[in-house]
Amino acid sequence: MGFPESEQSWMEALFDLKGRGFNQGASLASGDGALGFWKALAKIFPRAQHQRCWVHKAANILNKLPDSLQEKSKEQLHDIWMNETKEEAEKSFNLFVETYEAKYPKATECLSKD
Repeated sequence: MGFPESEQSWMEALFDLKGRGFNQGASLASGDGALGFWKALAKIFPRAQHQRCWVHKAANILNKLPDSLQEKSKEQLHDIWMNETKEEAEKSFNLFVETYEAKYPKATECLSKD
């Protein structure tokens, strides 16, 4: 049995962090799409910025593409987050969307979300 991912369970975990001295809070939090985590984070550490985990994000996107495209598209997804500048990342992002949007809109919508 894994960790329950409800808002309440995440609030308890984050309160525990505060209780152990993590009083300044986080400036950035990275996680999967667990809604309970994000809701609890907003209540306990409201200044923390949110960032989706790229491992989870990439897996979700790849699940919306046929197996035959997954290797190439995975490389293209890596190009987005591995770029050294925001401008280069945006170019890679746009290229991915242009490449897959017509035939695989669910994949590009997933990329654009978050």
